[in-house]
Amino acid sequence: MTSDTAKDPKLYPVLRNLQFSPIKQGEDQFIVLWDPSGLSKEKLVLPLNYFFIVQHFDGEHSLLEIGGLYLKRFGEFLMPSKVEQLVEDLDQKLFLEGVKAESARLRLRDEYRQAPLRKAAFAGRSYEADGAKLKKQLDGFFTSEEGPDFKPSENQGKPIRGLVAPTYDLKQAGPIYAWAYKELQDSEQPDVYVVFGTAYAGLDNLFALTDKDFETPLGLVPTDQPIVSRLKECLPTSFEEDICHQVEHAIEFQLPFLQQIVGVKKPFTIVPILTSFSAASLLDATVRQAVDQFLAGLRAVVNETGRTYCVIAGAELAHLGMRYGDKAPPTDFSFHRSMQFDLEMLKPVEELKPDDFAAYIQKEQDQRRISGFSSIYSLLRLIQAEKGQVLRYDRGITDQYNSTVTYASMAFF
Repeated sequence: MTSDTAKDPKLYPVLRNLQFSPIKQGEDQFIVLWDPSGLSKEKLVLPLNYFFIVQHFDGEHSLLEIGGLYLKRFGEFLMPSKVEQLVEDLDQKLFLEGVKAESARLRLRDEYRQAPLRKAAFAGRSYEADGAKLKKQLDGFFTSEEGPDFKPSENQGKPIRGLVAPTYDLKQAGPIYAWAYKELQDSEQPDVYVVFGTAYAGLDNLFALTDKDFETPLGLVPTDQPIVSRLKECLPTSFEEDICHQVEHAIEFQLPFLQQIVGVKKPFTIVPILTSFSAASLLDATVRQAVDQFLAGLRAVVNETGRTYCVIAGAELAHLGMRYGDKAPPTDFSFHRSMQFDLEMLKPVEELKPDDFAAYIQKEQDQRRISGFSSIYSLLRLIQAEKGQVLRYDRGITDQYNSTVTYASMAFF
C-alpha cells in the first residue's frame, strides 16, 4: 500500500474534534454528534452501530479495515456502499477533516476578522436577549435562595485580584456566578479585567486572543486595545486562532455581570483570552515552555501599563457520566465522592499554588475531566494575591442519563 493511498481521505477518513452525547428515544439509544467549534451548524443522530463506525474514522483505519471490525463486533457484513455514503454525508456536514472543512474554516476566519465586533452568540439561548429583561435576570441571581445574601463581604473595600466563576448555562448556574460577582461588587474595582475562558473545542496554540470588542444585550464591552496591540507584537501566534472566540461561551457569560456591576459605575476594558491545555500536558517540556512563555509575556505587558487589574477564570470542574465517556451514569455516591475530590483539589488553588493544583489532577490522571484547569492555572500564575476562597459549589445535569458538570465560584484578594 502506498503512502498516497494511506492518506486518501475517502479511504482513510478523519473525524474532526466533535462532541457527542447519548440520547434515548423510547427503548432505543442513539448518539448525537455536533461541532463545538461552530464550523458546522449541523447535528447528526446516529444509531449505536453507526457510531461504532465513525469512532474509527481516525485516519489510521481504512474503510476495509473498519468493515472487518464491524463484522467482528456485530456479526454482520457492512455494505461498502453504506459506509461510503456515511463518509459523504459527514463530509458534506463538515464533520470530517479535508478540503471542504478547511475551506469553510478559512472563509469563517476571514468573515470574523472583517467583522466590527464579536456579536453575542448565546443571548436568547442561555440568558435573556433583551437588555431590560437581562438586568432583571441578573438581579434575580443575586436575590435567589441559592444566591449570596445582602450582608457585606468580609473583604469589602479591598482591591480584588481574581475570580473563578462557572461557564455553565446562566439560566441554571446564575446564582453561583453571583457569589463571585458579589465579591467584585463589594471590592475596590480595577479598570482592566483579564478574562480567561475555557476553549471547549480545543486549541493548537494553547491560548487564543482576539482584538474584537464584545457585544451583549447591555451594550458593548471594549477590549483593551493598547494591551492587545502589545500582545500582538510579543505573542503573535496567540492571535492565529482568534476565530474560536466567535462561538465559545466562557468569556461571553462573564460580561453581563461585569457590565451590571462595574460598568454602571465606571468604564472598564477586558483582555479576552481563550485557553486549552491539560494538567498532564504540562509534563511535556514543549507545552510547559509554551505556557510559561505566554504567561510571562502577558504578565509583563499588563504590568508595564501600571494599571491595576483583576483576573477572571471562566471554568468548570469535573465532568461525570456517559456523555463524557464513563460507562455508566453517576450515582449520588459517586457525585458526593467527586465533590470531596473537587474541594480537596481546590485547596491549592485557595493557597495560590498552581503547580500543586496541576499535580493533584496529574495524580488522578484527570479521570474526572477537569475542563477548566487551564483557565484556573493561568489565573494563579498571573495574579498577585494573599489568599483565595471557595465561595460556593454546585453542579448541573446535562442529559437524560444524569451526566453531571461541577463548578464553583472563588475570589482572591
